[in-house]
Amino acid sequence: MAEPSPAEQYARARERAAFAASPAGRFTETLGFELDDFQLEAIRAVQDGSGVLVAAPTGAGKTVVGEFAVALALETGRKAFYTTPIKALSNQKYHDLVERHGSSNVGLLTGDASVNGEAPVVVMTTEVLRNMMYASSPTLTGLGFVVMDEVHYLADRWRGAVWEEVIIHLPPSVQVVSLSATVSNAEEFGDWLRTVRGNTDVIVSEVRPVPLWQHMMVGTHLYDLFVSDREGPGTTRVNPELLQRISQAERSSSGWSREDAGAPRGRRGEPRGRGSGGRGRPDGRGRSDSRRRYDDAVPVLERGALPGGAASRTQVIDRLDREGLLPAITFIFSRAGCDAAVGQLLSRGTRLIPEEDGRRIRDLVEQRVAEVAPGDLGVLGYHDFVEGLSRGYAAHHAGMLPLFREIVEELFTHGHLRAVFATETLALGINMPARTVVLEKLTKFNGETHAPVTPAEYTQLTGRAGRRGIDVEGHGVVLWRRGVDPMDVAGLASTRTYPLRSSFRPSSNMAVNLVAQYGRERAHELLQSSFAQFQADRSVVGLTTKIRENEAALEGYGEGMQCHLGDFREYGRMRHELGELEKKAARHRQHQRRADVASALEALAPGQVIQLDGGRRGTTAVVIRAVRGASASPEPTVLTSNGSVQRLTVAGFKDVPEVMGNLKVPQHFNPRSPRSRKDLASALREKVRDPWPGRGRAGDDDEGAAEGTGTAYQGRTEARIDELRSALKAHPCHQCPEREDHARWAARWWKLRRETDDLQRRVAERTHTVARTFERICDLLARLGYLSADGQQVTPEGQRLRRIYTELDLVVAESLRRGTWKRLTPADLAAVVSALVHEARGDDLGDARMPSVEVEEALGEMGAIWREVTSLKSEHSLEGDRELDPGIAWMVHRWASGRGLDEVLRDGGMSAGDFVRRCKQVIDLLGQVAQAAEPEVARAARRASDAMLRGVVAADRLD
Repeated sequence: MAEPSPAEQYARARERAAFAASPAGRFTETLGFELDDFQLEAIRAVQDGSGVLVAAPTGAGKTVVGEFAVALALETGRKAFYTTPIKALSNQKYHDLVERHGSSNVGLLTGDASVNGEAPVVVMTTEVLRNMMYASSPTLTGLGFVVMDEVHYLADRWRGAVWEEVIIHLPPSVQVVSLSATVSNAEEFGDWLRTVRGNTDVIVSEVRPVPLWQHMMVGTHLYDLFVSDREGPGTTRVNPELLQRISQAERSSSGWSREDAGAPRGRRGEPRGRGSGGRGRPDGRGRSDSRRRYDDAVPVLERGALPGGAASRTQVIDRLDREGLLPAITFIFSRAGCDAAVGQLLSRGTRLIPEEDGRRIRDLVEQRVAEVAPGDLGVLGYHDFVEGLSRGYAAHHAGMLPLFREIVEELFTHGHLRAVFATETLALGINMPARTVVLEKLTKFNGETHAPVTPAEYTQLTGRAGRRGIDVEGHGVVLWRRGVDPMDVAGLASTRTYPLRSSFRPSSNMAVNLVAQYGRERAHELLQSSFAQFQADRSVVGLTTKIRENEAALEGYGEGMQCHLGDFREYGRMRHELGELEKKAARHRQHQRRADVASALEALAPGQVIQLDGGRRGTTAVVIRAVRGASASPEPTVLTSNGSVQRLTVAGFKDVPEVMGNLKVPQHFNPRSPRSRKDLASALREKVRDPWPGRGRAGDDDEGAAEGTGTAYQGRTEARIDELRSALKAHPCHQCPEREDHARWAARWWKLRRETDDLQRRVAERTHTVARTFERICDLLARLGYLSADGQQVTPEGQRLRRIYTELDLVVAESLRRGTWKRLTPADLAAVVSALVHEARGDDLGDARMPSVEVEEALGEMGAIWREVTSLKSEHSLEGDRELDPGIAWMVHRWASGRGLDEVLRDGGMSAGDFVRRCKQVIDLLGQVAQAAEPEVARAARRASDAMLRGVVAADRLD
């Protein structure tokens, strides 16, 4: 390469000098490390006045760009807001910026903390900024920059719309700095940002600052996932030695053998863990003084305790420690599993840090929990929690007390913990990198079902591995168990397609705020500019092209089914109609069966004993809770003869459930009490030993009417089926010797016709879909009186709705308008509000006991309001809202009445962390009610909020 000329050298020198004298140059001088090219490119773009979208892997350092925007705001006398999706991230970033710029220059605004909110730099959750914009807060004056950290969160189905609302409605003068994980459609997202925000640079980096090596652990044997040799990370050929070892393990009876306890084999087959060290550096492979074991002796590895032949959690940690691969985060995807992992290490006596460090940790933790009542600490499992911390490991999940999670995050971030067992909630943004990330399973519960981990989730989870400036390599380890295919793991590890999809949809609150600020026509135009509509419009282009291709193919198929005996298109139409009717008849029979079962379940009463599906040996059960109110899917609760509490679903029955008789259920039966369940199950088993008279199907009285309706429908369908069969036999084409060849072309024609019709319907649905939804919401709001009759003005009731930011916003607004909550005590109000925020996890039955008659009556009125709103939404072709869930009303009432944590959680079936989180959501909604309600209810809401904000609920607030 030729040496640069003197002129070129001079030009470069001037460029460097100019950069050093610029705000960007002065900022980089304060960092103490060299910036990567993508960081410099983004910082220069911000300095030049552009918005930026920076998409880079976890740990790549994209937050530096946001921090520069903050520094530039302070240097130029403007304001900067730094937004994050969750409070923990906001707290973390607040402390980082205070350390850099001083507490007088930095503020914090989250749902339950307000510190120096008028500072030139304010860290906040995205919802806080959205609410400020709708309220036209004076704090927005002088705003120059908004940093949107974790902007890919706009794909979240529940909260993602907030990110789009902010991006669309921010004043044009504000520069938006969007920081995202690596997504495959960053250019598409950038194109949208340019459309709504103007000049925006898209800067993408897919290079990890710390290379990531992928492994699988078979038994206690650690293998590279890919053949590496000298190719380095990124190679995608699966290691044949790994495949051979898994093949051997699958053939063995136990899944792994004694040789697994020996030294594992690493790259190119060399034994790992012998000689100079394990993985990490070329010379020492990650070994350092800090990786020594502090147990008195190294225990003999026990056989794997996890299902499917996987090593036990203690074995995994032992192996990682021997290899120099700690600190590690193990993702378990189960709260109980995380707690069990800590318990297993404790029972084994595992210690990963010196006792002296453990004593310092104990002192630190005691200071942090000083404001928590000593009696509450016992309820929270404090002893095991601090014992694990003092030995170098802990659990981290949403069921823990938020204060405990913050302590774990702080200790791990500062290198005081060597192992954390976590659910996937840890993967979101919180800065907790490790040397190694372990995945116990490749399936997780997504809120509805157990589903495979997606490539995007896999990358997000393993992206925690490798600490910049500490590790030269990061390591991702998947535990093998029967059914796990290494080729599937390789696919997850090598896939780079993670498209960002908008989850934006208008709400009632959004509609009244937009109409109030911009008018209905301008609001309609703004919603047309959403990312959701942008993506829908782009997808329409591809769909219309496909429609044209299909129409051409249909002509060819039509020629292929021509018959010399007659019109085969007509014959094919009748065959197609016959097939569709036969399928429809089968579906109707299934639907009728489900309807009969649903009617029977809805008719069940407490004390009735039924036979569950399962033939002669099927389980019997007694109804302990009937269906409450109107429900789309009646699910009575029963206690089975083996003592388990279940919710009955229509899908669980092949036939209408049979009522065997009655059994007296104690009036105050508590399904949470093991003794109560055992006693009732014993009584049930005793009763069903003898045959009972009077058995019959539940809901027999309604059977005739349902059967009559179904029979009439079925009769018409069967008649048409017979008619078509006769017509087909009489058709000339029926005798054609090439009939089946023609029929194959006809089947292809009908299949493609159906596909093309569906594409045309999708095109129609996607065109202006967001704005059409907004218009339907406005029509509904006008009918309810929240907008004027012409839908152009916000009424006084609509002004109240503007202040309510919750999924069930109309239920809240209608409850306030109708006086449903008047004369409720603060504790009663807190209890009814809890039904608006609570959603039971999985099969969690909650505690449906009512704390007072007033609460029960108010919830009954709210249920009626919910049904009315749901019906009106259906009339306007809008999606309905989730149902009210009073499962924690009793617990919240107790807490708001000043009861202790032990008494509140006793028999409640809810973890302390979940309870605290729900309490904070109740407090947040009570704050909205206090702003929107009449004086009497507003006073009760403020008193309820004050009564709840105490003890563990207040313990993690920022002082």
